[in-house]
Amino acid sequence: MKKILVTEDSQTILDMVKDILESEGYNVITAIDGQEAFSKAKLEKPDLIILDLMLPKLDGYKVCRMLKFDDNYKHIPIIIFTARASEADKKMGQDVSADAYITKPFQPEELLAKIKEFLKD
Repeated sequence: MKKILVTEDSQTILDMVKDILESEGYNVITAIDGQEAFSKAKLEKPDLIILDLMLPKLDGYKVCRMLKFDDNYKHIPIIIFTARASEADKKMGQDVSADAYITKPFQPEELLAKIKEFLKD
């Protein structure tokens, strides 16, 4: 079973995404701030990370950069999942080596299609 780390500071969105992913058979780990996300990513070594940008303690850009520049974790696909939809934000996502960028509000099908693209066996 593939393991996905979902980091989101809105408990409502976190629960919704967790329910969607679990209904598709994924093992879901959650974090509500950037520091917790970074710690859990290192501890749990998920198959994929869904990462909000506007997070307490460490923002999503910093978490993404720290993981992508570490040889032990750089292979983990990271999907930036945010309400920030400007081109500058998307460019920043590319600069920190995020693998995909999905904006909220989102379509569950779009998120699931992207996840399946990265986790194909």
